[in-house]
Amino acid sequence: MRRLLSCLIAASCAVVLAAQARTTLDIYLVDVEGGNATLFVAPSGESILIDTGNGGAAAVRDGDRIMAAVKDAGLSQIDHLITTHYHGDHYGAMENIAGRIPIRDFIDHGTNVQPNPATDEFLQKVYPGLYGKSRHTVVKPGDRVAMKGVDVRVVASAGQSLTSALPGAGGANPYCSAYKAKDPDPSENAQSVGTHYTFGRFKTVHMGDLTWNKEHDLMCPSNRLGTVDLFVVSHHGQPVSNSEVLVHALQPRVAILNNGTRKGGQPDAMKVLFSSPRLEDLWQIHFSLLSGQEYTAPGLFIANGIDEQPAAMPIAAAAAPAPGPGGAPPPAHNGPAYWIKVSAKEDGSFTVTNARNGFSKTYAANR
Repeated sequence: MRRLLSCLIAASCAVVLAAQARTTLDIYLVDVEGGNATLFVAPSGESILIDTGNGGAAAVRDGDRIMAAVKDAGLSQIDHLITTHYHGDHYGAMENIAGRIPIRDFIDHGTNVQPNPATDEFLQKVYPGLYGKSRHTVVKPGDRVAMKGVDVRVVASAGQSLTSALPGAGGANPYCSAYKAKDPDPSENAQSVGTHYTFGRFKTVHMGDLTWNKEHDLMCPSNRLGTVDLFVVSHHGQPVSNSEVLVHALQPRVAILNNGTRKGGQPDAMKVLFSSPRLEDLWQIHFSLLSGQEYTAPGLFIANGIDEQPAAMPIAAAAAPAPGPGGAPPPAHNGPAYWIKVSAKEDGSFTVTNARNGFSKTYAANR
């Protein structure tokens, strides 16, 4: 008993020491093979996990990858879990994660607008049992998520957008004049919970899979978000999101693309990212067949490849597979998975690190 108590005390002390030593806002973009999982950890040790990757047979795999980031951050609980929307690549491993670490607050946009048997079963039979042990919060634009030392604002949720500008924002958005609407999106993507983070002078935004027309609703005619240092690229880097009215108006210095080997990175989206006015670098979680050499980031900035990496990437981008279950499976990636980590300081400077090769680049604070 005494030995067990000593172990528990030692583990608790390790977590406390990790929190005391932390001075940066740390952001882990975890490889969940074209799903989404992004972990924010404040200097206080408080945390927000956005999405939990894929379900089904991949739930254990993605759960393991997320928990590796949680361990690296020295966390003993997740303070807030934000599920951006009810697609399986965003909520899939939730039950696995919730069985391995306490989650204090489950956050979502409310009612599902895109019923299907798997999602219906999860929302009716599994999800209530998970948040019933803690807290469940349905957020709307303008709400705050409590995180000591970091101002976290909900800017989109349930198809609605922020109506008043964030501090320092609100100027006219020049990109609105050339905007062309796409077909209305009735799916869960358009319901995504989008969040904005301010840590001192450092700012970043995560919009989930928010789609093209909803980006316009948020950013036109005035830019309600202002500019950011880091843009977590929306919707895995697909061109049904990532319009100029959002990306170019945000003017990020760095963009990070959480994509899959054959999901996201299509030329139309990559051209918007690479032409963003202040962009210094684009980092990618995965090598993308849909980018080819023509549109991809340098390999130094890419965290993961595939099991049988070709000697050279074709120059031309591959065509995206047809939607639905009938297509050929993507190339396998069953080996080690590497994250991209951002460590931001209150002065606005930040460092991005590729865990695969240890390459880091520091971006000085804007003056």
